[in-house]
Amino acid sequence: MSVAIENFVKAIYKNNNNDVNDTKPGNIAKKLGISNAAATDMAKKLAAKNLLNYEKYQALQLTNKGEKMALNVIRKHRLWEAFLHKTFDMTLHEIHREAEFLEHETSDFLANKISDYLGNPKFDPHGDPIPNEKGEITTIDTSISLSNTQEGKQYIISRLMSDDKEFFDFCAQNGLKYGNSILVTKQFSKNKMTQISINNNTILLNEDFTNIIYVNDLN
Repeated sequence: MSVAIENFVKAIYKNNNNDVNDTKPGNIAKKLGISNAAATDMAKKLAAKNLLNYEKYQALQLTNKGEKMALNVIRKHRLWEAFLHKTFDMTLHEIHREAEFLEHETSDFLANKISDYLGNPKFDPHGDPIPNEKGEITTIDTSISLSNTQEGKQYIISRLMSDDKEFFDFCAQNGLKYGNSILVTKQFSKNKMTQISINNNTILLNEDFTNIIYVNDLN
């Protein structure tokens, strides 16, 4: 399949499994940086290939075949991120950028070799789950967004859901890393901001950040 097709089904899968939860052609077009007309044409094309279900003005839904393709691409992407992070100590933005290219050029055979080499990891360096070779995500996600945490509780950072360089640079500079612990010291519900303590530093985050930083209860 072409890179465009793989990116299209991947975008539908990811939008359907995160807080966006909107897979209408217009939203997929925005995510991929293409026109609405191009997204609609692609949706019709992929419906003919039995990769998704298309109805005018309705959200796009992947078929089993389409979901399997999306998970296969995602598996390769996240395995490359884990490999690049471990081997070259590249930043979170750098590994994402490079994996966007590598995911389309990787055979299933090589993906399995990378997974074996890494010890078959369950998560990538962003905290995103890595599907197994059968296209299954075997982990259970119990994380919540930082905006939904409670004051006075400690949490472990479990996921950084972004591909923005400035966001990752900020996280790196402030110790906001997958697996690190934080203390939520204050929730400013009216202003939609969260104050946290990490590494003896106090940081105030707005909802643009707290909605894409996910954590698990430390206790």
